[in-house]
Amino acid sequence: MTALKIIIVILIVGILFGMTKEPPKPSKKVIEVKKIIFENKVSVEFKTKVISIAQDLQVNPDHLMAAMAFETGQTFSPSIKNKLSGAIGLIQFMPSTAKALGTSSKALAKMTAEEQLDYVKKYLLPYAGRMKTVEDLYMAILYPVAVAKPNSYVLFKDGSKAYEQNSGLDSNEDGMVTKEEAAHKVKKILMKEMK
Repeated sequence: MTALKIIIVILIVGILFGMTKEPPKPSKKVIEVKKIIFENKVSVEFKTKVISIAQDLQVNPDHLMAAMAFETGQTFSPSIKNKLSGAIGLIQFMPSTAKALGTSSKALAKMTAEEQLDYVKKYLLPYAGRMKTVEDLYMAILYPVAVAKPNSYVLFKDGSKAYEQNSGLDSNEDGMVTKEEAAHKVKKILMKEMK
């Protein structure tokens, strides 16, 4: 066999078995940079990360920003603490929640807001694709059982400790806090900022 025939055979075999193709290049996730609410209160890195997380969770980034704005008093501070419950940070992680996520309240408080977003994503990941509304996203934070339930779903009833702690959410004072009532302030923030 001549050298030319050997080269031709090698090329044919290479084409048949894909040996001469370039290896596939890793695909890069395309993040659509768009305007989001409260972007003037956070860093560009924070904004970009929120948009990326929202894509991964299949949620509206404005819903996520509204929930974090509500939970932090619109400061987006990773160290903001609820004096009554001990909850801390962007979505008010309870100490037990922090521990379940492999961290602690103390560690969360020392993180930058951008670093803490990784824990926000980790916490919300089990609800990915199910948080279609701002109410559902907020329920994932406050009362996960209510995710994807109707807005009339009752979270807390008078006579329970949970109701006592959340009675301020009972806007019609009927002794029950519904999903809609619980998420009302978050939705109000969203609507105001969307204007």
